[in-house]
Amino acid sequence: MNSFRQALRLISPRLPFTYGRCRRYSAKTGAVERAITSFRSVSGDEGVSVGSAVREQHGRDESVHRCLPPDVVVFPRSVDEVSALAKICHYHQLPIIPFGTGTGLEGGVGALQGGVCFSLRKMDQVLDLHQEDFDVTVEPGVTRKGLNSYLRDTGLWFPVDPGADASLCGMAATSASGTNAVRYGTMRENVLNLEVVLADGAVLHTAGRGRRPRKTAAGYNLTNLFVGSEGTLGIITKATLRLYGIPESMVSAVCSFPSVQSAVDSTVQILQAGVPIARIEFLDDVMINACNLFNNLSYAVTPTLFLEFHGSSKSMEEQVSITEEITRDNGGSDFAWAEDEETRSRLWKARHDAWYAALALRPGCKAYSTDVCVPISRLPQIIVETKEDLISNNLTGPIAGHVGDGNFHCIMVLDPNDPDEVQRVHSFTERLARRALAMDGTCTGEHGVGQGKRALLREEVGPLAIEVMQGLKASLDPKNLMNPGKVL
Repeated sequence: MNSFRQALRLISPRLPFTYGRCRRYSAKTGAVERAITSFRSVSGDEGVSVGSAVREQHGRDESVHRCLPPDVVVFPRSVDEVSALAKICHYHQLPIIPFGTGTGLEGGVGALQGGVCFSLRKMDQVLDLHQEDFDVTVEPGVTRKGLNSYLRDTGLWFPVDPGADASLCGMAATSASGTNAVRYGTMRENVLNLEVVLADGAVLHTAGRGRRPRKTAAGYNLTNLFVGSEGTLGIITKATLRLYGIPESMVSAVCSFPSVQSAVDSTVQILQAGVPIARIEFLDDVMINACNLFNNLSYAVTPTLFLEFHGSSKSMEEQVSITEEITRDNGGSDFAWAEDEETRSRLWKARHDAWYAALALRPGCKAYSTDVCVPISRLPQIIVETKEDLISNNLTGPIAGHVGDGNFHCIMVLDPNDPDEVQRVHSFTERLARRALAMDGTCTGEHGVGQGKRALLREEVGPLAIEVMQGLKASLDPKNLMNPGKVL
């Protein structure tokens, strides 16, 4: 182990900073003012902003973390501009914070040390669609819904759906997933190649320029190194993505269960039976009640599964038949099936509106979503223990989860002006994460580490893995300019 650490030091320069501490760069040093003139020579006056409203807009995401605005926001229009702007930041040693749509949930866009926010919304082109090869290349301003709208008449779609209409390159940066992951995988399985601008302005193609094979065994997997790196290793300026054929038929269903155990048992048995289910979502009794109140619905207030099947009309019959038999054997009842789009949308409305339904339980409060993931067999235990923890600490946290892959969320509704409640929620989320780790799970299934889970990451992967990550970070970004204070 000692020889490995010595080797790391040889291939990576000694870190000129301390991870987790904030060394603030600011206009007081004059570095920002000198850089702004250079920025304007690259992107023009309209491509550079120091206005407080714009900076504050780019200093926050959808998380509960406080706004930390950058010193300046730049709006590049091409990879060449991104590279030129990064070189200026590198020369002046100014931190770089990439920004897509600001829909993250872990404070990943906060400028902890000031610096320069790269807002990538002007780079919004869909490039190089290859219908016959089922792939497409997009710029960072292209969102999930925008891509699927572009693909509407091709018979293809991109199924990874985190809920928000997020930037696809931002989704790659956070290794996002969502309700369809049980069938189609996460961003990690659906990115073929990335174009990345490194801290010094160099442009890297992680699988080689223009390459898009469905599989490769060539060298280190640099693409997946950057998927989930949360802007700490480079700025993703293009992503080549897998596409899928739009299913001939879609059928949705809702089913109530007498217990969490019976709902999860049904899930495991459906997967074991080889049913290619597209979505299988879990809502606990508290969440179902909130959804009933919010949407004037009448679902039974018990643990509930929302399911969706994709395939041919003939295969749908078999999938539905097998699933209905399994769920009934586990005490499932109050079935509701839907095939036409309007009825399916109405059926799924409770799940889609879960966030807003939870917030409506306590008007005027804020919400924070936890994000643990455990092996499916441990899901009943962790949900039961979590619900007991919520009740004993008088906390509001209805549960919704992607039960097909063991990932669930407590939507914590709290009064941010109540220090006691804020502390109780913080302590609860720490206990929940460690409960997941004790069950061989992870502290974050899809939201990422960001600002708040760095200590948990160390507990999850261990000090040696953290040291390896630090070595990689130091090799690619020795000045710690890329989104400092996140992940590590």
